Amino acid sequence: MADHRRKIGPGVRFRAVGVVHAPFKEPSDLPPPAFAPPRFFERSLGEIEIFPEFAEALDDIEGFSHIIVLFHFHRAGRAKLLAVPPGESRPRGIFSTRSPHRPNPLGLSVLKLLRRDGRRLEVAGVDIIDGTPVLDIKPYTTRDRKSRIRTGWLQGKPRPAR
Repeated sequence: MADHRRKIGPGVRFRAVGVVHAPFKEPSDLPPPAFAPPRFFERSLGEIEIFPEFAEALDDIEGFSHIIVLFHFHRAGRAKLLAVPPGESRPRGIFSTRSPHRPNPLGLSVLKLLRRDGRRLEVAGVDIIDGTPVLDIKPYTTRDRKSRIRTGWLQGKPRPAR
């Protein structure tokens, strides 16, 4: 297999387009989804503030019920290749988990868009800590819904309360 790293270059740079305002100040304030009380995240409200230079990018976003938010796990710490998920005893490959301790600390959340107020988006379903840099926002569409999926090592485990 060819080594494509030379073609890619030394790195990829992103810049934040906004910031998350959430009730969770520390990563420890967020329970692991599998152990959260029922409807915990559904009732979790927050706001995404888009920086002024990106405000125009929000045009027409209010027509969507949900948005996909890509963000930087800025408080994740050291990257790992294996992690033991909460409630598990055996390590799993980091790419088969939702751990923030990734080689590229990128996060993704699907949030319910409640309202837009200028550069601010009021959202529900927040599972992100306060001050998290937002890298991108995309509309959640029918194209994003998958009906037949495999859930790997999670198969048969209780579904987390969202």
